[in-house]
Formats: sequence, C-alpha cells, structure tokens
Amino acid sequence: MQVDENGDNPAWKAIGYEVSDNEKQNNVSNNRPLEKGTIETMHESDSTLQQSLAKKGLNVTLDFKSNILKVKCDAVVVGSGCGGGVAAAVLSSAGHKVVVLEKGNYFSPQDYSSLEGPSMKQLYETGGILASADSRVLILAGSTVGGGSAVNWSACIKTPHKVLKDWSEGHKLPFFSSQEYLSAMETVCERIGVTENCTQEGFQNQVLRKGCQNLGLKVDYVARNSSGNHYCGSCGYGCPKGEKQGTQATWLVDAVDKGAVIITGCKAEKLLLESNRSGNGRKKKCLGVVAKVLNKVVTMKLQIEAKVTISSGGALLTPPLLISSGLHNKNIGRNLHLHPVLMTWGYFPESNNSEFKGKVYEGGIITSVHKVPSTDSKSDSRAIIETPSLGPACFAALFPWESGLDFKERMLNYPRTAHLITIIRDMACGQVTSEGRIIYKLNEIDRENMRAGMQQALRILIAAGAVEVGTHRSDGQRLRCSGVSEDKVQEFLDSVCPMEGALSPGDKWNLYSSAHQMGSCRMGVNEKEGAVDENGETWEAEGLFVCDASVLPTAVGVNPMITIQSTAYCISNRIVDYLGRGQISEVP
Repeated sequence: MQVDENGDNPAWKAIGYEVSDNEKQNNVSNNRPLEKGTIETMHESDSTLQQSLAKKGLNVTLDFKSNILKVKCDAVVVGSGCGGGVAAAVLSSAGHKVVVLEKGNYFSPQDYSSLEGPSMKQLYETGGILASADSRVLILAGSTVGGGSAVNWSACIKTPHKVLKDWSEGHKLPFFSSQEYLSAMETVCERIGVTENCTQEGFQNQVLRKGCQNLGLKVDYVARNSSGNHYCGSCGYGCPKGEKQGTQATWLVDAVDKGAVIITGCKAEKLLLESNRSGNGRKKKCLGVVAKVLNKVVTMKLQIEAKVTISSGGALLTPPLLISSGLHNKNIGRNLHLHPVLMTWGYFPESNNSEFKGKVYEGGIITSVHKVPSTDSKSDSRAIIETPSLGPACFAALFPWESGLDFKERMLNYPRTAHLITIIRDMACGQVTSEGRIIYKLNEIDRENMRAGMQQALRILIAAGAVEVGTHRSDGQRLRCSGVSEDKVQEFLDSVCPMEGALSPGDKWNLYSSAHQMGSCRMGVNEKEGAVDENGETWEAEGLFVCDASVLPTAVGVNPMITIQSTAYCISNRIVDYLGRGQISEVP
C-alpha cells in the first residue's frame, strides 16, 4: 500500500498494477456539490465553529460554563450512508431543518486518489482492518460522507420476494409486503440512477459469466447505480469518475439543496434522554444527541437538540450508541448478520486465455451474479457468487503464505488471478454491544451453504479455463487443472470445508470477510421481538428512530443497498408524518 511523494510504488510495475489518472473523467468538475451545506470540522476551531454553524441558518448558543455549543433543529441524523442520507433528504424535502452528523470526512470525485492505502485509511471504519473478537471475520464498513454507498461496489439488487414474504409473514411485519415498500424500491432505484445493462464486463466478471455458460448455469447481470458503460474498477476507493450514485451524490445533495447541514468529523457520543410523561408506553423521550468534534483543536462539545433523533450509524455503530445512552431492550446489539464471505481464485495466464480481456483491477466490480439453487422456501439460493474488488495489498494480505518464493510468484500472477466471492444469507447471528467488539460465529447450516457455494465457484473457475484454482485456506489449498481427471477434481472439491471453532496448532482455517452488516436493532411487532417498531421508532424512547441496516429482521441474502434505502425511505416518511401530526399514522 505504501506510495512515494508521487503516489507510486516500485513493486507495482513488477506485478503489472497501475493506478491510472485516466480513471478520472474529463467532465468531472472541481465542484463539490455538498460544500454549501457542509461544515468540515477539520478546518474549524473554537473561535470559528459557532459562526460557521450560524451561517448555515442554525440556531446556535454557547454555554460558556460547560463549554458546549447548543444547536436547535427539527431533526438530527447520526450517519450519512444508505439510511441517513435518505432520511436527511426526505425530512428536508418536507420542510424540516435537518442536521447530519458524520464522523468521516467529505470527498467528492476529484478528491478520490484511487490509492489503496490512503483510501482505506480515509474512507473505511478503522482503516479497513476491523475484525471480529476472535479475528475470524474481517469487516469492511464505510466511514465517510455517503457511508457504505460511497465505497460499495454498485450492486443494486431489490429485496428478494421470498425474503419479503419471510419478513412479512414469518416475522409478522406486513410493512414489507405493503405497496408502500414496493413503491419505495422503485423510487429509490430511480433516484440513484439504477441501470440494468452493462456494455462491457471486466476480467473477473468475464470469467464468472463464461464459466457459468460452459456449465449450463444461469448467470444474471447485476443492476448498478451507474451508467451501463461504467467501467470503473476503483469504486471501492470512491468512484473517481463521479458516475456511481451514492448518497453523497444523490440524497444528500437533495437534502443540502433544501437547507440541511452536514457536520463532518463529528462523532455522536450520547443521546439526550429524559423521562417521558406522555403516557404512550415509552418510558423515555429523546431530545437530541451530544457529539464530539474529532479535530482536537475544537474543545467544545456539540449538543444538537431536536424534535426527532435518527440513528443511522449502521449495524455496527447504532447499537453501541443506544446502549451507552441507557437503552436496555434485549434486541439492541443482538441478531447481527454479516453475509459472511469466503473467496476462491483461479489463475488465467494471458497467453492461455486471450478471450478474457483486461486485468483483475479493471472494469465494473460486480456486473454478474450466479445464484446457487436452494430448496428452502424462505430463500432463493443457498449462496450467491459474485466478484470482489481486491487491490494488491489486500490480495497480498489475504493470500495464504507458503514461502517467500511462492508469495513472489503469486504477486506476479496478481493481475490475472480472478477471485469469486461466495456470499451466504447467514442463519446464525452475532452481537455488537460495544463499539469495535463484534462477536460472531456461523452455524452448521451456514457452513454447509458456504461449502456448496465455494464448490460451485471452483467448478465455475475450472470450467472457464483456469490453469490453477484454490481457496484462501491457511494451508494454501489449490489444484493444478491441466490434465486433471474428474475424480481428482471431485476429490479436491470434497476437501473444501469452511471450518469454524477454536484454532489449534496445525489447524487449517479460513478467514471470512464481510461487507454487509444488518439486523442488530431489528424491527419487531413488540419490544420482545425487536428493538424498534414498524415505524423505526425505538420501543423505549419516544422521538428516537433507527434508520439503517440494523432494523432489518434478518440477513437479506443479496447486496442490501436497495433494501436499506427503501426501508429508510418508508421510515423517513413516517417520521415526517410524526412531526406533522404529532403521531405516527397507522400501518397500511
């Protein structure tokens, strides 16, 4: 990941990797569309912050005694990702003064470097090296204006019908089968510019498609929130072409245009709660949030006082905020789903596979998907197989170590080593009750589904013409494909086993990864079944809403961006109704 003052690394030439300035389109202007509504605290001090807030039209007073800046607004939104961005837009469009708190910083297309190291540090939670408590799952979560939508891989898949049926009937949440929700998915897809076609696929997706076709397997194109000819392989580091329509380019622009204020480099610390005397069954009432500016030059705390408070920090950060503020519902922090992922790889030398054009880091990251069939009535597939973004440093860190020579050879093969990711809709779940501490373990059904997906992925790679395939198991599990018999292939596939449990010396183990975190403040029909009701309001505190992936009842089983934004859109409209009439309307 290291670069010199020119943004270069001498190893890149040897391994055939380059970060091209051509990634940036000529029509990307220097305009920063959120600038007029954004206060970037990295540029502020105690003497300037109050004035900057006031200039944005906010009611601001300084409590000298406690060194707190008190800000009044209609709604405060903690987080600016798929949930928070949508909430800010909907509430601002309804005429409410909205303040968005984002602990990350604001980047526009011309700000993205496409450099793996700096981008991971600037755009991801804990620099992209957040792990579960047992270090078995590596977790990627966005931490910038736009959240995960700024760094995700563009996949826009609607909530599967069987999942909606499960949530609606099995979890007794008719919200998810309502016309309200179905219409919300259409609205979301239209706003973020979802397109169904792809005019040119990158190297890895060519491999996935060809392997499936050779095996007679169904392979679908993946809709994306970009144009059909979007060929950017850098979207995981923020799209430098400015084509991917994350919330920082869509919903937050709408919000700022309607007067919303985004405060970056500002971390929510505690919710303002008091006893509730309204007699509506909720013991507490939320009055806002206390936040800390991460720029140490600013010593003042911010106290944002609002009619409604919306936590949109995501499934990893919303529960710790609620728990540390004094909420006790047993569902807060539990039921955490991660869509665990294991990778398989195949090496395709350019001389042997001239039909596959390009290199592993070029082209749209996810444009194809294969669904491994399932007989389960609650799910469309046992697993889905897609392709990842994998920069050279992440490749080097994740690839099993066998020897120095082998490592060097693998790095030389990097540009033509295609990876396929197996994603499962996990049935087991974990928990996150304090920030940064994630407990998670798969169950036997999950491991079997993962195994079936990995075996299918390896067959796809072999069928596409890989000269060698393998997994990321710690012992370097791999198979040379030239002249290998079907019996040997089957023997190899049978040896693929995602292990779980305590590690002992000599164990063969797999490092899981996750880019989708859901369910840790799930929606439920009552406080026994969930942390929030169908309107997103917490069962314990009036005026406190959750509007992010944590409210989803279970894992989705596919890339969840459309599901999160659609759920947020519905919850946000109900919050508008709450503010307008003093109560939430009946569920349709």
